[in-house]
Amino acid sequence: MSKPFIAVVDYGIGNLRSAEKGLCKVGADARLVTGPADIAAADGVVLPGVGNFGRCSEALSGSGLWAATLEAACSGRPFLGICVGMQLLYERSEESPGIPGLSVFEGTVSLLAGDVRRPQMQWNALEVAPGSRLLEGFEENAWVYFVHSYSAPVGKETAATCDYGGPVAAAAEAGPVWATQFHPEKSSAVGLGVLANFVAACNSN
Repeated sequence: MSKPFIAVVDYGIGNLRSAEKGLCKVGADARLVTGPADIAAADGVVLPGVGNFGRCSEALSGSGLWAATLEAACSGRPFLGICVGMQLLYERSEESPGIPGLSVFEGTVSLLAGDVRRPQMQWNALEVAPGSRLLEGFEENAWVYFVHSYSAPVGKETAATCDYGGPVAAAAEAGPVWATQFHPEKSSAVGLGVLANFVAACNSN
């Protein structure tokens, strides 16, 4: 079986190579891409992101890849948002008022609630929703690594939560659009398994 071509959107934010290397390790032909044509040609697309929502949104827009990324997320091809890449799939964030997200999912990203340390910078256990393809094989006792102060709302697309002063959206899934607030590329065997599930989806698409 040939390796699926997975485009990792390179818009100048964060350590994109760690996501690329993780995907290659589990059998993908993953490449950092800087052009819309490469995103359009890919079997699957990954949108990473770290740091501030507004800076990531503005960087994606400034790179000229906003439209191609949004088209990919709506195309029916496998799509994976990671960390702030997950947050960008929502309409907006309290972190950066007036700065738009891609609006693939409804709702506002908000500051982690309650009397908790921010950022959440730790391993935490997932509570996985039944039937998740993204987290298939990790329904119980799956520990993954988080670094974030803001999180997406818990909604119909939520595929997993973690407990951090209450339920926090840890992953989202709606058809072929998947997302993780945690960093799969930093989450050891569980994280590689999540990436492998994504690669398998790209192979079967």
